Amino acid sequence: MIKGGKGGGNTRTGLVFEGKVDLSTFLSKQPGYKINNGNVFYRGEKVARIFKKHTFYEFINEIGIDWKAIISKKLLPDDSIYVIINNTLFIIECKHQQVAGSVDEKLQTCDFKKKQYQRLMAPANIEVEYMYLLDNWFRDPKYKDVLDYIISVGCQYYFEYIPLTKIGLPVPPELITD
Repeated sequence: MIKGGKGGGNTRTGLVFEGKVDLSTFLSKQPGYKINNGNVFYRGEKVARIFKKHTFYEFINEIGIDWKAIISKKLLPDDSIYVIINNTLFIIECKHQQVAGSVDEKLQTCDFKKKQYQRLMAPANIEVEYMYLLDNWFRDPKYKDVLDYIISVGCQYYFEYIPLTKIGLPVPPELITD
């Protein structure tokens, strides 16, 4: 669920929190989806490509982007997916917390990181969305200010799952509930 109660209330699909399953594993278990070497197919049509950490740089090299000429330090996304139909790269950072610590402050870096990814993808005219997948630790009211900040800088967050529609992927009709 995103701040304000928005999110996938009428679907049973979403990305289960890191540590339980990653994006590739999740999608491969959904009706109509197949994953082959990071390529995502829905009912036989290629709809996206998934990258984790260093494989993201294989993708940007493939499309002719020299990251060292654009940014000074590699960014390693927990999960990312380039959705072909909407020409958008979704960076998905998974944050899990059981005690107060440094993850608290990492949430405040989304604006900078989104801008860095935007700089990287600009030569290819690919849009960038940056989102956090948070566990329930971050529902505590003490995170209200940082969660408000995430939204205010054009980033997103979800608790425990991300609805497929938010990343522009087709939702299998058999999973839609009313």
